[in-house]
Amino acid sequence: MAVVESQPDPTIEPRQPDRSLSELVSDMTSDLSTLMRKEVELAREEIKEEVAKARTAGVSFGGAAVAGLLTGVALVLTLGYTLDIFMPAWAAFLVVTLVLGAVAAAFATKGKREVQELNPKPEQTIETLKEDAQWLSERRS
Repeated sequence: MAVVESQPDPTIEPRQPDRSLSELVSDMTSDLSTLMRKEVELAREEIKEEVAKARTAGVSFGGAAVAGLLTGVALVLTLGYTLDIFMPAWAAFLVVTLVLGAVAAAFATKGKREVQELNPKPEQTIETLKEDAQWLSERRS
């Protein structure tokens, strides 16, 4: 049995013909540009998420301020006049003021905790940029 050598069919072209250096650089520049656009898009999305968290914290602070003000006015008057039955008016209103101060401190502590949980740095984008830089340095060497 004879072995038949198969010759390449001249009508079939290779999948990727040899490309010039300028074409390769052009493709690499295009790919890098696309990559950078995607990185910026990712950073934008991450920052959007953090802004939403900051908005939530701001709403908490605003709610604390409004509720504290309205409640404070009503409570100062109600409790002050109620305690006036048992002690001098100035002492009654001082007690009410101290209690309201404690409530305001609790709201401020909650808002501070929410602000501390914010992370304005786009962590995922930074990580992928590091990976991209590593990939580029490997490709150059």
